[in-house]
Amino acid sequence: MILSTMVNHSPSQEIILQGFKKNKHQYRQKLKFLKQKNPSNLDMLFLNAHEEVFKTFDCLDCARCCKFLGPRIIQRDILRLSKELKINSRDFILQYLRIDEDGDYVFKSMPCPFLMDDNCCMVYGKHPKACQDYPHTDSRKMKSRLNALLKDCEICPAAVIILDKILGEIL
Repeated sequence: MILSTMVNHSPSQEIILQGFKKNKHQYRQKLKFLKQKNPSNLDMLFLNAHEEVFKTFDCLDCARCCKFLGPRIIQRDILRLSKELKINSRDFILQYLRIDEDGDYVFKSMPCPFLMDDNCCMVYGKHPKACQDYPHTDSRKMKSRLNALLKDCEICPAAVIILDKILGEIL
């Protein structure tokens, strides 16, 4: 565990992220080893760690994902959000979305247009699927997500804590 002492003493979210960035090379090496080791229970380990961390981690204290990440917006999101906002889909797209370099819809600007001053989401419960699932640490096939997880750890302190728990259990 790279940040084990930090995690046990409830450090600020910024300290967790700084520790991750400082030790990113070590994390990358450990994840490479983890891929090679390929534990059969990796998904379950991540799910358990995810559930444990999110019992106490309050995303409203952070909201970095809403401030710095532009989620991919799929058609179902557009339909759900436009209905919630009582505007038609075309107007929702024109007002809030652009097409990124991968050809996906994303918000025109960040922070998220639905992030309020108290870090609450104006459309919570109807928010995009990518937002609902973030930081994706309870996903199936986590082995295929490990590279993406490294990027998520640059934004999400909960992802760092979860990864640190996994590395502590496996390595």
